[in-house]
Amino acid sequence: MSETSKISPSALWIRRWLVLVGLMVYAMILIGGATRLTDSGLSITEWNPVSGALPPLSSAAWEVEFAKYRETAEYQLVNQGMSMAEFQKIFWWEWGHRFFGRMIGLVAVLGAAVFAVRGWLSRRLGWHLVSLIGLGGLQGAIGWWMVASGIGETTRVDVAPYRLMTHFTLALLIIAYVTWLWLDLGEKARPGVARSVRTASLVLLGAIFVQMAAGALVAGLDAGRSYNDWPLMAGELVPSHYLEEGLGLRSLFEGRAATQFNHRLLAYAIWIGAVAAAWGFRKTPLCRDFRWLAALVTLQAVWGILTLVHAAPMNLALVHQGLGVIVTLAAVRLVWRASGQAPSAPPQG
Repeated sequence: MSETSKISPSALWIRRWLVLVGLMVYAMILIGGATRLTDSGLSITEWNPVSGALPPLSSAAWEVEFAKYRETAEYQLVNQGMSMAEFQKIFWWEWGHRFFGRMIGLVAVLGAAVFAVRGWLSRRLGWHLVSLIGLGGLQGAIGWWMVASGIGETTRVDVAPYRLMTHFTLALLIIAYVTWLWLDLGEKARPGVARSVRTASLVLLGAIFVQMAAGALVAGLDAGRSYNDWPLMAGELVPSHYLEEGLGLRSLFEGRAATQFNHRLLAYAIWIGAVAAAWGFRKTPLCRDFRWLAALVTLQAVWGILTLVHAAPMNLALVHQGLGVIVTLAAVRLVWRASGQAPSAPPQG
């Protein structure tokens, strides 16, 4: 009997819906990355959840939006004198990002409502879907909180990096949650493994989440477009400006040298950990899972170096971001597989 035949029709439809939601969130992460890399995020200066779903539909409406943007520090300090056509280019990136977020919310709410009406949701699964939708709503609010950090300021020309990190990390949590629910509904048996295997899988997942958050800080500071030599940084093993004057310990979150250096160190640690785990657990039921994770981490590390030495052009940077999400989901699957109960010890005597 195939694995699919063991799954009820209702669970199968919910899993398909979760795949759709997951793919939309993945696309949203990439759209968000492109929006950041094109410096488009501050082109819409207001948050109108309902009326904002429609773009400007007349020349007069475009002039109104452009006039609002001209009041921002980004325009006055960076884009002074830009044309309407140039403004429309960045506007469409940000509008598309917000519109796609609304579409994800619509698909999520309608899908959950249909499943509830049909009686397909257990109490536990129902609460999971409510939580998932709640996280999506929170993500929209955090998105505006992020954008607002770059509007109304007289000197800031980008969003606050720590807010970008929060926004991205929550998106990562949402797609990981979707993946976990999809796996849970698959009714696939999980092998029992030792506590050391479960611990290693959790440590790797935690480290990858921290690394992805660190990468968001690097992106928010455009730090990937500085210190573009490797393995050194401006010819130094440890950058002399790791703690910047005037920032102090805030350099860990706001300094280009510190955030990039930390991102590199975490990458080395995760690669060593993933390869060591693949070797150390080669005789366990999860040997293939650890090998796949180690291979993906290796690919991501190589691609990260390639992206760095080319000063993070948009095509390479987006692949780096997208591959990072895949690495995260591989780690989520590893933890899910490792969460099965280990076989009990045989009775003594």
